[in-house]
Amino acid sequence: MGAKINIYEVGPRDGFQSLKCEMVPTEEKVKIIGQLIDAGVKHMEHTSFVSPKAIPQLADSKDVTKYVLEHFPGIDFFPLVPNLRGATNAYEQGLRKICYVASLSKSHNKANINRTHEESLAAFKEIRSTYPDMEIVMDMATTFGCPFEGKYTDPGRAIEFLKGYVDSGLKTVDLCDTIGIADPAQVQDFIGAIQKAYPDLELMVHFHDTRGLGMVNTLTAIRMGVVNVQSTLGGLGGCPFAPGASGNLATEDVVWMLNEMGYDTGVKFESIVKAAKMQVSEIPGTYSGHHINIEAITACRY
Repeated sequence: MGAKINIYEVGPRDGFQSLKCEMVPTEEKVKIIGQLIDAGVKHMEHTSFVSPKAIPQLADSKDVTKYVLEHFPGIDFFPLVPNLRGATNAYEQGLRKICYVASLSKSHNKANINRTHEESLAAFKEIRSTYPDMEIVMDMATTFGCPFEGKYTDPGRAIEFLKGYVDSGLKTVDLCDTIGIADPAQVQDFIGAIQKAYPDLELMVHFHDTRGLGMVNTLTAIRMGVVNVQSTLGGLGGCPFAPGASGNLATEDVVWMLNEMGYDTGVKFESIVKAAKMQVSEIPGTYSGHHINIEAITACRY
């Protein structure tokens, strides 16, 4: 096997949050989480501690968290939180890792979490000071472009935005292509510039497949040295506050590609694609995956 690539499954949060169907039962969510873990997934954004009024599908965040921590020890579970209250809920549930979200786009930051950039940084510092033992990954939403401001060409914008967070102790940033507008050349430029500016900052990537470039953008990031990749089962997803955003990069698709190329994902393709097909059959939503539409499960190298 080749280099290790860490697959971060975010479907239980990013996939379910935008569903327009009736509330997905907690029992269904934890069943899918169990199937993901059986397939070999070790890292998972399993829910979000946000207002149920804002994201009704994730109103059972405490119940899901309690279940997964009791039934799946040793798995790297973390929720998305937008503020100190969310971080407190996570901490009180026993979690010591969270994902904090802020948008590079000022317009999207206001639409998504109703904050200015200055307010978002202040909230990050507040979480850091209140819970110094909490590991924080920052989701830098709209890294490559925004539905309100268009596509970005200058990576200096991201470097400037990150400075306050890095100075405040940020160790890991997730570069999120929230509306699927990135292209491989842009990905290479942005990652290269961020690596040069902050060589000690660990990078993660999260691509939507709006324009069919989720896989190639991910592979570009990997070839730039990024080893942490986010995806969602079936490619389910889409940001409620980003008009035009479609599904995410599908976990089963990226696992197939990387396994075939000789990378070590630790995820069994046949198991993950079965889980994806089951989810598609039971939960209606916007899916961007490709293997879910192939009738026969193609044998995979690993």
